[in-house]
Amino acid sequence: MDSKARFIFKVFILSAGLSLIIKYGGMMLPIGATYQNALLGICLPPSMLALALWWRFRVNS
Repeated sequence: MDSKARFIFKVFILSAGLSLIIKYGGMMLPIGATYQNALLGICLPPSMLALALWWRFRVNS
């Protein structure tokens, strides 16, 4: 049980840190508020995860 609680705590801390970096560090990036940038920001992370999982599946089978 301790390892599950530790894992959840680590995920919580990492996600809180990432959200702070995005909130306060994102203003320093010169990215315009365009339709293309929003679409890229929404679609790129799931696509990268799908590609990584597909690659892992191919390597393990």
